[in-house]
Amino acid sequence: MRLRLAGGMALVLLMAAGAGPSAQGGRITREEALAAVFPGAEVAAERVFLTRAQRRAIGERARVDDVSGLVARYVATRDGAVVGRAYVDTHVVRTKRESLLISLHADGTVRRIDVTAFLEPIEYLPSERWLAQYDDRPLDDDLALRRAIRTIAGATLSGVATNAAVRRVLATDQVLARGAAE
Repeated sequence: MRLRLAGGMALVLLMAAGAGPSAQGGRITREEALAAVFPGAEVAAERVFLTRAQRRAIGERARVDDVSGLVARYVATRDGAVVGRAYVDTHVVRTKRESLLISLHADGTVRRIDVTAFLEPIEYLPSERWLAQYDDRPLDDDLALRRAIRTIAGATLSGVATNAAVRRVLATDQVLARGAAE
């Protein structure tokens, strides 16, 4: 796998959002996750600056208020065809930050979620089994806690934060795909 960075700022984003699992309490590094999710693919890192209209559209689709103007995205290609994308979503769970690498299939459904940084107490860290509930899910009304997604006993805020992150990433992917088609 070859990782190309879209300028020095992308490297700064990678480091600031917690690229190492041991230093930031994540399970896996971003590079390890990308290699596992997109084996044999070329992965290009991008930074995308969203317009106000895009941020508003993402917020409406995701049903969230907090949409950042800067998106860290990875596009995986094999033989010139896009095989998937991955987005970094860094947010506050309770009082501290968590970074998720949310990987998508080429069709825009969830492929996998990896925790790359988790600064809350370890007992609030969502399990891989719980995160697997999101696999192959699209952005729809059922992508919600107590609907298609079970809650986490004792870690309600982690569940809420993760669900909002997944919805935000899926909405971002849809809005960016729509913009490329226009």
